[in-house]
Amino acid sequence: MLEAYFYELGWMLFALFFGVFMGSLTGIIPGFHVNNVALILLALSPSLLALGIPLSAVAGIIVSTGTVHTFLNYIPSALMGAPDADQALSLLPGHRMLLSGNAARGVAWSARGSQLGLFLSLPLIIVARIAFGPELGWYDQLRTMLPFILLVISALLLATETTRLDWPEWMQKLSRGAFGTDSRFAGFFTATAFFLLAGLFGWTIIGPTSLPAKSPIDMPGASLLLPGLAGLFGIANLLDIYATTSHLPPQKENWDLPPAKPLLVPCFWSGVAGASMGVLPGMTASQATVLVMGGRNVVAKVQGKTGYGMDWETRRLTEMTDDELLEIAKAESEEGVEGPQTKQDLEIIAILSAVNTAVTVCVLGFLYIISRSRSGATLALKAMYPVDTWSNLEPTADFIRLLAITLAAGLMAMPIMRYVGKGMLRLHAAIPLQQMIMSVILFVGALVFVSTGFIGMSVLIVGTMIGLLPPRLGIRRSHAMGVILVPIMILMFKNLVDNAGFL
Repeated sequence: MLEAYFYELGWMLFALFFGVFMGSLTGIIPGFHVNNVALILLALSPSLLALGIPLSAVAGIIVSTGTVHTFLNYIPSALMGAPDADQALSLLPGHRMLLSGNAARGVAWSARGSQLGLFLSLPLIIVARIAFGPELGWYDQLRTMLPFILLVISALLLATETTRLDWPEWMQKLSRGAFGTDSRFAGFFTATAFFLLAGLFGWTIIGPTSLPAKSPIDMPGASLLLPGLAGLFGIANLLDIYATTSHLPPQKENWDLPPAKPLLVPCFWSGVAGASMGVLPGMTASQATVLVMGGRNVVAKVQGKTGYGMDWETRRLTEMTDDELLEIAKAESEEGVEGPQTKQDLEIIAILSAVNTAVTVCVLGFLYIISRSRSGATLALKAMYPVDTWSNLEPTADFIRLLAITLAAGLMAMPIMRYVGKGMLRLHAAIPLQQMIMSVILFVGALVFVSTGFIGMSVLIVGTMIGLLPPRLGIRRSHAMGVILVPIMILMFKNLVDNAGFL
């Protein structure tokens, strides 16, 4: 009996440490996602089982990798401008932190946010178990409403676009000034058109008649979603940084974690939003963050306060362009003062990190509560072995084991973020920014080619062209998540999504 216990404990520790190592790699290497690791391990699981490695250990590696990934994936977003989809909204705040010499503070606030998201999501799993388990059975009622819920949330995300744009001159003349300048409706219309364009692009890469993806070296899990997201959120932003930023100021070595108390309330609501997004297919941390900040703005206005603005800036700041805000950040670096947007940027970084980690934890919980996968990692877990659904009062042993690995991996990721962040800043100091950006672009391109071939490269180029549009139109880049949301909503409304197991 004792021998079996130590045998199980040994494999858990192996899964934990190996997963922490892999999560550190996926977190700091642009374009290398935890889903890639999960699908590769799924393909290799028969061979690993033949070598004597139990599937429970392979599952532990996947969970540990995913947890550490949510902690470290802020670093390439802020320090190299190459995010994955979950960190898309941290691009501008993180880049301003870098330009003002406060990148270390951004990393510290991200670490605190992820830590709070990890622990605050635990009671939410219990609430979800009661709500969606056999006692109340809310999920069966929710299933028929999912496409409408996604549609409403997408509309709310578009409605939070506060950009004011000028209508085309021909429309102004034709309407005799009815369609004028500085129109918020023009900004909303532009954001909606871009959202649908991204959705059309997504339909070609993940729809039922999508283009085929095949790795030239037969890598498992070939998916065109990788080059699509890499182009929309990664390469496009890297090209913008390459063209506009040639050097970086010296960075202040301030790695102190911020106090947790002021962040408890926003991070708790971030966890609630993350849990909500975790049960909805196609939703990510970016959408949850927009909803959290929008909700805070509404509450502030009800209380008679100025609020943060639907784009989490003060009203004065929302009237400025991104280029003007970056100029303020550069001036801060030169003068050594802290501008009005710095605190807001840091809070957004913490909230986004909290949502990102909470989504990962809650998605694992929903796998055992409703037996539905909401990420590539949980899809691999479900395909690897039968999931023992949490139907009784006490959680299943498998779920407890994986949750323990998740918590341990999150605790280990905290100090790792600091050391990795310091290493990345030293790399910034040693290598010119534009050379580093070009090397990252070449790496992502090579990764796309070996995993999806020439078709994937074509998708990467088209995705990059679409991803270059938001900053030129003046809208949020997060609207590009229509690449996933639109196809899923179409499939749901056509009742085809059950074939993929989303419902």
